[in-house]
Amino acid sequence: MSSAPAPTTGKDAEAPRRRRRLPSFGTQVLLGLVLGVVLGLVAREMGADGVDAETGVVDPNWLTETLATIGSTFVTLLRAIVPPLVFLAIVASIANLREVTGAARLAWKTLLWFAITALIAVAIGIVLGLVIQPGANTDVTADMAAEPSKTGSWIDFLTGLVPANFLGIQAAAGGDGSISLSFNVLQILVMAIAFGIATLKIGDAAEPFLVVVRSLLKVVQKVLWWIILLAPIATVGLLGNAVATYGWDALGSLGSYAVAIYIGLAIVLFVVYPVLLKSNGLSIKQWFSGAWPAIQLAFVSRSSIGTMPVTQSVTEKNLGVPRSYASFAVPLGATTKMDGCASIYPAISAIFVAQFFGLELGFTDYLLIAFVAVIGSAATAGVTGATVMLTLTLSTLGLPLEGVGLLLAIDPILDMGRTAVNVAGQTVVPAIVAKREGILDQDAYDAKRDGQAWREDDEESATVAA
Repeated sequence: MSSAPAPTTGKDAEAPRRRRRLPSFGTQVLLGLVLGVVLGLVAREMGADGVDAETGVVDPNWLTETLATIGSTFVTLLRAIVPPLVFLAIVASIANLREVTGAARLAWKTLLWFAITALIAVAIGIVLGLVIQPGANTDVTADMAAEPSKTGSWIDFLTGLVPANFLGIQAAAGGDGSISLSFNVLQILVMAIAFGIATLKIGDAAEPFLVVVRSLLKVVQKVLWWIILLAPIATVGLLGNAVATYGWDALGSLGSYAVAIYIGLAIVLFVVYPVLLKSNGLSIKQWFSGAWPAIQLAFVSRSSIGTMPVTQSVTEKNLGVPRSYASFAVPLGATTKMDGCASIYPAISAIFVAQFFGLELGFTDYLLIAFVAVIGSAATAGVTGATVMLTLTLSTLGLPLEGVGLLLAIDPILDMGRTAVNVAGQTVVPAIVAKREGILDQDAYDAKRDGQAWREDDEESATVAA
């Protein structure tokens, strides 16, 4: 006589559903990287559809166009969410300093460590530029030299700090009569700092305003969370379009330059940061495993600001930095802490331009490169790209701005690594400062990673389990 099957428990009933879930977020991004490279190579082999007889512009094939549209749509979504995100996050983070003992000391130590790591990074960039000689060992030709459409100077940088309006919106008229809108992150940052300090000065009277700000910030972060979940698909488009558009030709002509940049980025990420962590009694392995989700997303999105919610999440939950301090340090770092874009990249690039045009740089010039890297890093504030920082460095040294045109061909490929290092530094500094100030949750930092890399909230944690 057969016995009846045992009743299925709630836990057993959930097991099949768990086995059928999608791959983890990190795995999805890695798959997107592989698929992007494959589709990019296929698109490049397909060639162009033709050349416009009137304009001489190459018409991309349907696959290249599709990849470009997917990638640009993701970046556009990030750009759309950045203005409210930066303003609300900075205001809320400054207000949160009221809850931190010794807030002023923490703020200054954070800025000091930003400067220390930037100096180390720019020194590495200068040494690599002198050793590898990228400007002397290149096949790029002088006819590629051209000034960029957007440049930076100290006057522009200083005047750009003055907000033109509340949201830092700028309007530009196109040749066809159209009007395009853009935003200045620096101006938004200045406005947010002013509002944040005002809330501290007002005290309890500002509490209703802060309630609204924190509520709006949660809403904006939720929308950004939905955008971030598109990152695996965006990876296919961004990387695929880069491979299809640039291939190995441009990379080959600038091979020594690209190698110098990525060697510098690797030294900062895998040597400098680990040494600083170890010297402050922090596990290197725990930092890598904790910060990796943010570093990975930064590589794909090429946006420090777009990655900011993930950076803050891993800094708090994986690295044990108190939320009251992390909510100040991470947003500030996302707009000013740029070891990749503002230190390694402009140092090597400036040396490349000088070598290419046969110009000698003296000791004072190298000091100026270091000065610009530390003081002017906020000039790179934005979603993607570091052209403004590069032109700021070149103009400070008196080097030809036409040299920027020599390097733009592979800029998207380099920007991935630069942004990853930027975000890595934005997790390292808060962890070190928190450790030195005795406010780090060491148990959280040293905790065994249970497969949960990071999460936006409890309800959606299963979506991104690593």
